[in-house]
Amino acid sequence: MWQYGELIRNLTVAELKNRYQNTSLGFFWSLLSPLLMAGVLYFVFRHLWGHEEHFAINLLVGLMAWQFFATGTSSSLGAIVGKRSLVTKVYMPRQILVLSTVLAGLINSLLTFVVLLLVIWVLQGHLPVTVLLFPLIHLVYCLFILGAGLVLSSLYVYFRDLNQIWEVLLRILFFCSPIFYPLAIVPPYLMPYYMMNPVTRFIGMYRDVMVAGVLPSLYSVALVIGFAIAAYLVGDLAFDKLQRRFAEEI
Repeated sequence: MWQYGELIRNLTVAELKNRYQNTSLGFFWSLLSPLLMAGVLYFVFRHLWGHEEHFAINLLVGLMAWQFFATGTSSSLGAIVGKRSLVTKVYMPRQILVLSTVLAGLINSLLTFVVLLLVIWVLQGHLPVTVLLFPLIHLVYCLFILGAGLVLSSLYVYFRDLNQIWEVLLRILFFCSPIFYPLAIVPPYLMPYYMMNPVTRFIGMYRDVMVAGVLPSLYSVALVIGFAIAAYLVGDLAFDKLQRRFAEEI
């Protein structure tokens, strides 16, 4: 993969350009979308959980983290099918096509999080020193999304209904993640199952280091790293086995 660094860079830049081609606001749509959603959710749920400390900021952090996951995995679906000529006519590791798509999402999310940090600084008057851990958490999150993207992109070559299925699953995952409500409302008997959702863990860690100013526990850190590594290994294995008939299927 390292031998194709220039190709990865070019594909990533092309992905970023195509994402906002012919739009008047360009990148700002990535920022405007979660801000508008946050406004709607805050207006609807402020009487239920608005008394929670830093409710508005935590809502924004949760939405930004969710957007990276949702956009990264959804765009990965068509990473192979959408680049038929590269798959059939150019020799290269096909994982690069998924990697460049996720990297484009990573760059996009980093820009939105920079704006979010400014918002946190304005609203709270300071940024906690633990925010320095944000890049590490974000890279681990990116690895997790890449693993999911490898699985989704390879399966989508064979099962074209997967995009509809994944859209429904994303909606379910959205409500099964603590984005607009606190963890405290989850019944204790459901908590062990609820915490099996990796996105829940990542959102919690983002809020710890960006808002609360506390260090995540070593157990949580080890768990999310384990999630990310496992997702990537499974994704790479599935992709490697399924890519043999990509050229025929697409």
